[in-house]
Amino acid sequence: MALWEVKIPVDPAQADALTDLLEEMEMISWHLFDEPHAGEARLSGFFESAKAAERGWKGLRKVVPAEFFCGDPQTAQVEDRDWKNAYRDHFKAWRFGGLHWVPVWEKERFVPPPGEEVVWLDPGMAFGTGNHETTRLCVERMVAFRDEWLGAGKPVGGVEVLDVGCGSGILAISAAKLGFGQVGGFDIDPEAVAVSRENMILNDLEGRIHLFQADVVTGLLNRAADLIVANIQADILCRHVAELIESVKPGGALVLSGILASELDGVRSCFLEESGLEAADSRALGEWADLVLRL
Repeated sequence: MALWEVKIPVDPAQADALTDLLEEMEMISWHLFDEPHAGEARLSGFFESAKAAERGWKGLRKVVPAEFFCGDPQTAQVEDRDWKNAYRDHFKAWRFGGLHWVPVWEKERFVPPPGEEVVWLDPGMAFGTGNHETTRLCVERMVAFRDEWLGAGKPVGGVEVLDVGCGSGILAISAAKLGFGQVGGFDIDPEAVAVSRENMILNDLEGRIHLFQADVVTGLLNRAADLIVANIQADILCRHVAELIESVKPGGALVLSGILASELDGVRSCFLEESGLEAADSRALGEWADLVLRL
């Protein structure tokens, strides 16, 4: 089987920093080949089609600064020499609150325990796999709110959830699998929305999640939800404090992530000042943190 390779020369002095960035952003379709003795390094991405290769390159350019690259990308078809196994080694299934996140190649043999659900993921995509700390923080919050509302006798089938900056759709898909009946998600990037739709279909949720392209302002305009989850950059969160808070229904909650622990105090101040609340719950996972407001 042939694969499509996108190959770009990179600055060898930036190799370690680039590796850290790729791991942080979960760009696991990409692999750094560093040859320090030759003073050379290159970044290669392996994809199953020319279209996927083009999408992968576009996704990479959005998160990797131009100064890392030393030339233009070259795209060519190559023989499959188990390159795909390189990223499979980086993606491990995980579970929380009766929900499992499992790579799609395990679909034929993975059987969840009775009453539990699975989110199937294709780690070849360029927009995240669910393994990042910020995603896990959001998922754990959604599980906690589901359990809290069920315990209080509130049917979650009538709860509306909105995923702001949906990326690959993992949070929206997880919300639907957790039993929330009205789920939506949007992203400013049309490629992200396309990937979200592909993953929605992969999980047999076609028609269950309303996905659309929008920025934060237009995506929240005239919309309200019981639970809003925004896993995006801290500066964007602070830029749209008012829109995010105003879109939460009374008695609902706002879950914010994509926040470095070092940025948490600043983000907390922005949202407490706008909301008039005295406190907001937060947790840390690695170097990342979340922030939860009950409105």
